[in-house]
Amino acid sequence: MLYSNNSGSFPNDIGNIVASAYGDVNGDRIADYVFLTAVKTPDSDFLRDITLVIKDGRTGIKQSAKLPSDAGYSPSLFLGDFTGDRINDILIGINSGGSGAIMFYYIFSDVNNRLSMIFNYEDFNNKYQYKVTYLNYYKVSVQNLTEKSTYILDITYKGREYLSEIYTNDGILKAPIEGWVDPLSGLYPVDFDGNGVYELLGYQKIAGRYHADSLGYVQSILKIQNFKFELSSQYVAIYGSQE
Repeated sequence: MLYSNNSGSFPNDIGNIVASAYGDVNGDRIADYVFLTAVKTPDSDFLRDITLVIKDGRTGIKQSAKLPSDAGYSPSLFLGDFTGDRINDILIGINSGGSGAIMFYYIFSDVNNRLSMIFNYEDFNNKYQYKVTYLNYYKVSVQNLTEKSTYILDITYKGREYLSEIYTNDGILKAPIEGWVDPLSGLYPVDFDGNGVYELLGYQKIAGRYHADSLGYVQSILKIQNFKFELSSQYVAIYGSQE
């Protein structure tokens, strides 16, 4: 298991290696060379045509997979066991470069040289839907509509100036306000159980009246079940007030 994010050069606008890692990903106990290639945009750090390539450590044969979202910034690789078969899987992260700090994430399995995608950030973002609603008395409701769970945030930490814009002196909303939950902005491998198998810790920003009006983060823990990542537990984290 290792993490690497080594930038390469881009002579003549030809795709080159932008991230790489060594580890056994097919199960033959011989380290394979896993890397991402991309083409750089002139006078920019923006990358396009980001492609996953695996070079078999035993045979030297290469496999490649074009990513559905194959453009962005600062791609990274992490090799680790997410499925429990004691064989490294491949986690790819790409910064979209958008103002919302949205990230693209994929996980691939290559057991027996059969490359398959086992996590797609778009599937996750589409599966879990949220409703964010301001309530009276300085509260905000964050509902996970998919899981039918609700979190109540106390936003008194936002301060008197902020609250006075949207609440009366009695704590009643001056007008209805709804926020939203962003797509994934972070997805981190964490071995919560200490058993050598990684879970995923995902972060999604909770926005209030506008995007920069951050209320906290939805934190989701995903575990593999029947070769699919399912929500194991979920929390909401808010910012602390400054005394």
